[in-house]
This record gives sequence, C-alpha cells and structure tokens, in this order.
Amino acid sequence: QVQLVESGGGLVQAGGSLRLSCAASGRTFSSNGMAWFRQAPGKEREFAAAINWSGSNTAYADSVKGRFTISRDNVKNTVYLQMNSLKPEDTAVYYCAGHWRGSVRTTTGGMDFWGRGTQVTVSS
Repeated sequence: QVQLVESGGGLVQAGGSLRLSCAASGRTFSSNGMAWFRQAPGKEREFAAAINWSGSNTAYADSVKGRFTISRDNVKNTVYLQMNSLKPEDTAVYYCAGHWRGSVRTTTGGMDFWGRGTQVTVSS
C-alpha cells in the first residue's frame, strides 16, 4: 500500500507561482510512475502532468504545457509540480496519483493510488 500526501497549495494571484509536493510512503516509489491531476468545481478530474519512474520521461496536458513542470526525487520519495504563470482557470483541487508500472500514464483509470488533494486558488 502506498500513501500519498500533497502539500503546497494555497491562494496566489494570477501570474504567480506555486510548487506542489507529494510525499509517498512505501518502498516502491522509485519504481512507480507518478502523475498530477486536477478537478475544478463542477468539472471532471483531468490530467495535468505525469512522469516515469526515473524522471527521464514526462507528459503534460496542453493547458499547462510550458507553464508547469513535474519532477521527482527518488531519495526523498517525493514528486513535485512547479506551477508558473498561473491563471484563474488553474483553480482546482490538485491530486497526486501513482501506479505500479514505471511508465508515463495520463488517465485516471491508469492510476492505482491517490492522495487526498490540495486546493490551489488563483485570483484575477
């Protein structure tokens, strides 16, 4: 069983930056593919960014490409999401997720474990 705990959310003005962290328990983290998803009020959960086990391969939703960067530290068992040039439409609960395969996956159905989420609010 892997437990994920997100942190780093908060309120920021448009154009600002935040860095989300996701701390993972368990000894399998370094072999897990990881991802960030987000869910705005009244909308479905959507993919934001993903990373493979080593960090050598990443994927991004078109809506965040060029502004968000996903990374990981396998020594600290942590995955990060650096978010720059934030927009009001980035407002959502951000969820960290992972799966037992080491590859990049971008769908909610491809995840095996989830965190509880952290709120990000971007004011205009």
